[in-house]
Amino acid sequence: MRYEITGTTRLTCLLGSPVAHSISPQMHNEAFRLLGLDYVYTAFDISPQNLPDAVHALKLLNVRGYNLTMPHKTAILPFMDELTPAAKLAQAVNTVTYESGRLIGHTTDGIGYMHSVKDAGYDILGKNMTLLGAGGAATAICTQAALDGVKNIYMFKRKNASWKTAQDFADKVTRTTDCQVFLYDIADTYQLKQALSDSAILTNATNVGMAPDISNSPVDRSLLYPELVVSDIIYNPRKTKLLQEAESIGCPTCNGLYMLLYQGAASFHCWTGADMPVEIIKKKYFNS
Repeated sequence: MRYEITGTTRLTCLLGSPVAHSISPQMHNEAFRLLGLDYVYTAFDISPQNLPDAVHALKLLNVRGYNLTMPHKTAILPFMDELTPAAKLAQAVNTVTYESGRLIGHTTDGIGYMHSVKDAGYDILGKNMTLLGAGGAATAICTQAALDGVKNIYMFKRKNASWKTAQDFADKVTRTTDCQVFLYDIADTYQLKQALSDSAILTNATNVGMAPDISNSPVDRSLLYPELVVSDIIYNPRKTKLLQEAESIGCPTCNGLYMLLYQGAASFHCWTGADMPVEIIKKKYFNS
């Protein structure tokens, strides 16, 4: 199908830093082309201090919407006119739609993550999860996992200035869902070992191990065991040090590629009302 940028083409995009590694532009533009939709998607490397100016500029340009990646998923919150229920609970936004002069914040990361785990063949509903991190991606994953039916979530983060915010989040998810969320200091290796031994899946939702700092892992190899599913939301590199070490002892693993695919499909639907041709996109960009 012929695909051209016209005078009526609507802009969608990604805001983050870094963004050069992202395959979201290829994924969305190919989907627009396949469906004959008059949209285009690009990526903008936006530093935290420039986020307010970027949001204002995109509003002036009448964009249809955009994605947020690190480090903007929580920083974007003050600019939103409205949050979906899941975004409000997660206190994180990765997808914005521009509706009649109002910015609406959505979170599709959790949807993408849970779909990717299922797609990889792992059933974690009714079971326990150990989740590393408490940033925007982590809270979105925690929220959706709790809503979908994960039994208990053991969340680990650094005990720093954002500790109370993370504790308030964990308490709120526990109050409003059937899932118990427990917050622990990631430096507490004893508690981490206990949590892992009681979990069906370990999910790394931090940036530890992401390019260019690929030599680090958020968990010591000695804490892993073969029955534990090890998941990393990072997809650059596709096999982080955590996943390499997990596979070396026989753990089943999955990286962040399919999370990217399925959260992107949900964002695509928010902007266009159409279903992304996921199987075609998966075959072209994700199965190589």
